This record gives sequence, C-alpha cells and structure tokens, in this order.
Amino acid sequence: MDENRLAFLKRLLGTPGPSGDEDAAARAWREEARTFADSVSADVSGNSYAVLEGAGPRVLLAGHIDEIGVMVTYIDESGFLSFGAVGGWDAQVLVGQRVRLLGPAGEVIGVIGKKPIHLLKPDERGQASTIERMWIDIGVASRDEALSLVQVGTAGVIDAPLYELPQGRLVSRSLDDRVGAFIVLEALRLLSQDRPRATVAAAATTQEEITFAGAMTAAFSFEPHVAIAVDVTFATDHPESDKRQYGDVKLGGGPVLSRGSANSPRVYRRLVETAEREQIAYTLQMSPRYTGTDADAIFKARGGVATGVVSIATRYLHSPNEMVALADVEQAARLIAAFVRGIEREDEFIPA
Repeated sequence: MDENRLAFLKRLLGTPGPSGDEDAAARAWREEARTFADSVSADVSGNSYAVLEGAGPRVLLAGHIDEIGVMVTYIDESGFLSFGAVGGWDAQVLVGQRVRLLGPAGEVIGVIGKKPIHLLKPDERGQASTIERMWIDIGVASRDEALSLVQVGTAGVIDAPLYELPQGRLVSRSLDDRVGAFIVLEALRLLSQDRPRATVAAAATTQEEITFAGAMTAAFSFEPHVAIAVDVTFATDHPESDKRQYGDVKLGGGPVLSRGSANSPRVYRRLVETAEREQIAYTLQMSPRYTGTDADAIFKARGGVATGVVSIATRYLHSPNEMVALADVEQAARLIAAFVRGIEREDEFIPA
C-alpha cells in the first residue's frame, strides 16, 4: 500500500467514531472523497456518500464508519462514571483499559477501574468481570468537576495506539469497520481512474454496531440495483479456532466472499469469477442464516437489492487490538472495482 493511502487509513482509524457519534470519522472520510469523486454528501442518518456518475445501473458500496464504544450512564458524587456498552463488548477486554471520551468541550482521557485482585474474596477471583461492576475514572474529585468535562450520555472509545507489525499486518481499534469504509472509498478511487458504465456510490454508513440504521436509509435513498457490503470477519488462524464450524479464514488469504443468507447467489458467483479472472486470491465463508453486516439491511430495501458481502479476515474482533493484513485490504478494493466494471445492465442479477 502506498504511503498516501496508508496515511489516510491511519488517520481514519485514529479518529473516534462510536456508533451514534460518527461525525468526526465521517468528516475525515468525506474530506478524502472530495479529492476524486464527482459529488460528496451526507444525510440525516449521518451516512456519507461519494458518487461517480455513469449511464448504467446503480451500484452501492457500503462500509460502516462506526465502531464499538462506551457511554456514560451515571456520575456519582466523587466523579466516578458508570458506563454502558455501545455495541458488543466482551467485558473482560475492558478491564484496565484507557478510554477517550468525546466531551462537549473536547476529548477526555479516563481509565476503566474495578476492584483490584488484592481485595477480591477467593470465590470472586474466578468470576468474570461485568460492566456493571466497573467504572471510568477521569481523575476528578467531585461530580461537579466531572460535569465540567463530561455529561451523562457522553460517548467514547478505547484509547489504543495503532501499530504496524511484521508481514504487513496492522493492529488498531476501529478496524471493525473503519477498514470497510476505507476499502469502498479505495474501490471508488480505482473506478475514477477507469470509469465504469454504472453510477457508483461509496457509502460510509452509520450505526451498524447497534441498529443497521445507516445501511437501511442508504439503500432506500440511493435505490441501488446491486450492492456490496464490506466488513470484517473473524479469522480462524489462531490456536483456539474451530475451522470445521467457521471455515479456514486466515490473514493474507485474500478477500473473504460470503455465501448464503443476504448474499445474492448471482452476485456471489460473479465475485468468485471476477477474483479468478483477475488472479486475486480469495477465501470462502458460509453464512447460512445471516451475515451480521450491513448486507442484512440492504438486500431487502425497497423491492430488493442484489447484494454481496466482501470481508477482511480479522483477528481479535471487538477489542482494542484488531489485526488485519494490508495485502487483503488492497486486494479487496481491486476485486470490488473489477466487479463493478463488469456490470452493464440493471437486470443482470435477476434470475432467468
């Protein structure tokens, strides 16, 4: 990945954007989109769009811009903050983490506290930690002092740095799914250099982690004939994996193509054919009931949308240390761009 693209990805990953409070990350995405898209806009749901105008079918590329986070639910007299989860957390991951809260006057750093092990009774030591028994400490001495920095309802994210590791691997919070929002924009950038017949919108959708509202409104408003949802998926190349249940999904294995549930079988086949024609390595993953992505909302919009899912294998999902291979990210953008260039007619994905 060239330095400019990597710098943009790092900037996107470093910008806080918990579900429902995605504005800062969305602004960074739109700023980059304006360097090549025909038009860039936002809607009332917070979705961002970058569009290339064409004379053919309408294609939506969706990657959600939000990430999991926390929200202040109560402030006690000593200034300690009770909090709830924004999205799906394993509470064990939160123990001892630093957080970055999006206060009304600016970001506020805090730490997640719990009773130390020295004070736990023997029967408590084997119990799992719960969010209800944790708090956020922002270093103040009173409720009034806390209220000068945060409010009930203030949201935030884990404060974790990004690192580049060997083998072209990247570790960061918010890869789920800031990397998907990055990929759809990179695919659009490639398409701007060799324009397709289709009208194509890359969309950075909101609230996937909590409501799917962004995908619902984006698909309704843009009225696509075809859509690709880009997200992350759990890698199974680690010691505790169950490949018989979840497949052989590894970092560096190429884009992961999903089969089943919200995925149109015709879109799925075309993605596989495109990958093979373009000599792009890929991995297959079965989704017999649901995909757990924006596709679950998009495919049933209006009269129905022919939808596919392209994912990036990711280790340690929903943690401050999500890990991806940059080669998979680049190949996913290439695959999606090639797929879109091959779409000529509105009815190509309707059963004969």
